[in-house]
Parts: sequence; C-alpha cells; structure tokens
Amino acid sequence: MSLPPPRPTTRFAKGHGTRNDFVLLADLEGSRDLDAEQVRALADRRAGIGGDGVIRLVPTAYVPESAAVLAEDPEAIWFMDYRNADGSIAEMCGNGVRVFAAFAERLGLVDLTPAPTATDDAGSTDGPATSTAPRVLAVGTRAGVKYVRKEAGGWYAVDMGPWFLPGGRTALDEGFDAEVAVKGWEVARPALSVDLGNPHTVLALPHEAELEAADLSEVPVVSPLPPHGTNVELVVPLGEEVSVDGTVVGRLRMRVHERGVGETESCGTGACAAALAVRAWGGPQSPDVWLVDVPGGTVRVTALEGGRVELAGPAEIVFGGEIDLAAFGR
Repeated sequence: MSLPPPRPTTRFAKGHGTRNDFVLLADLEGSRDLDAEQVRALADRRAGIGGDGVIRLVPTAYVPESAAVLAEDPEAIWFMDYRNADGSIAEMCGNGVRVFAAFAERLGLVDLTPAPTATDDAGSTDGPATSTAPRVLAVGTRAGVKYVRKEAGGWYAVDMGPWFLPGGRTALDEGFDAEVAVKGWEVARPALSVDLGNPHTVLALPHEAELEAADLSEVPVVSPLPPHGTNVELVVPLGEEVSVDGTVVGRLRMRVHERGVGETESCGTGACAAALAVRAWGGPQSPDVWLVDVPGGTVRVTALEGGRVELAGPAEIVFGGEIDLAAFGR
C-alpha cells in the first residue's frame, strides 16, 4: 500500500518584543495568503501556536500593496503582512516590525549587524581607525515603508515614519479630542487621538495605583470612535531624568487595549502614541526621548525631526519549525 504524498509545510517561528508575541510565517513564494479563520487558529493559545497576532513575511512583489510600497522605496522588497489575533487586518505593529526584522535575520534574508568601517585618523601610527555603520532593512507595511536598524546592544530601532494628531491644533490646545470609558468607571474621561498609520487614543491617569486597577478585560468605549476602531493607551507620566550622556529623558508607564486583540503586555505603536501624547501635553520644553514601561518590559521612543518618530526595543525569536497550514482551517 502506497502512502499519500506529504502535504507541503510552511516555516514558522514564534517571537516577541517586550512580550507582545507573534506567530511568524515565511512565505517566500507568495503562495500562502491567510484568511481570518487561519489567523484565529494560529493565534489560539490552546489549539494553535498562540500569539497577539500573526505576521507573514512575503516578497513585496506578491502583495496588492506592492505598487505603493515599491514606489516609496524600491529597496523594500520584503513585506510585513500583519493580522490581529481575531483575524482582522492591521496597518502596522511597532513591536511586530522589530520581530519581523529578527525573523528575516534568522531566515538569512538580511544581516543587520552593524558593519565595520575604516575612517582616517590623522597622526595615528596604527593605521585607520574603525567604527561601525548601521545596516538598514526597509520593510513594506500597509502604513508605508519602515526602516529597521540594529543597535550595538542588540535592540532594534525602527523609524516609524510620520505621525499626527487627528484633532489638529484644536486638540493640541485643548489637550483632548475624545472621551474614553473603561469598565467600572462612572464617567468617561478626556483623551487625545494620535495616528501612527494606525489609530490610538491616549488617556492620562494621575496615579500608578489607578493604572493598575483599571479593568481592560472589555473593550473601552471611545467617543467619537474612529471608523476602523482604535487602540487605547492608559498612561501615567513619571517625570524626567538625565541619562549618562546628559540627555533629558522622559518616562511613563502604560497599559494598552489593542483593537482586535484585547489587553497585551506591550504595543509598539501604542508606546509611541503614549510618549507623543505626554510630550504634547507637556509643551515645547518636553523631552524628545522617552522610556515607556509596559508590563512586558521597556521601550524607547524618540521624536525625530520632520514629524517622524523612532521606536527602539528588544526582539526575540524563541522557537521555530514547520507547520501544515491545512491543519489550521484551510
């Protein structure tokens, strides 16, 4: 009796950035497009691999967004197809794009180790001095091209691109343009909308104890609600400190409810939104660099010139293997 031929398998990995975790699939031939049912099955923490979302690494040429991405940067040959755990499509994920870069390194598609360079050192008898130059990975996303480099300490830093306040000058002057009601609160509280290619609504709380007590087991009620929903960040500003190089750095704590997922231990774009909101509330003298403490760790947010923002933090690939996608709903 002959055995049936083996079904094709797909390479996968499990990774996380400050415990915001993802199932990562390598689709180098562009033949493994996912549907919502498969995403939910893969993200299931009991019957699947488990994660806050699913990321498909695919050549940009094989996705519908290819024309726009490659017009922005022809070097963005790899695309991050990101889905929330409920199967819905998302524009971007700040922790996810760092983990995507680590996955691309694991697959041997890119080397982000800073490259040594020789520099002239006038008067030296030991030959040219050496330094390092960052290698940069251009990643296509539904929110445009994002640029990832690897820092000497092993963190990945991402130029997240432009951000803006949907409420404009009025929201900046008044400090809010929305209201958020969390389960158990008697009244809604004012909040500020921030857009990083995906929507966020940031609410400041006065005390860490109140942050800890907030019940995010249900979706917060946001008014007005953006057309495609919103992530909600609850933050407590913790003041400022001076780093060893003399830079003034702000600090805050954050919890987040991500649309399509629920509360997660970290959210990269959410950390950016939280830092940018607190910076806006603080006025022109606020720091450009912020450390954001989330339940899963700490990330660094830097406001760049030209209305852009950078996110830096760890990214870890914890295991990998091969799966039969047909066992997950198709």
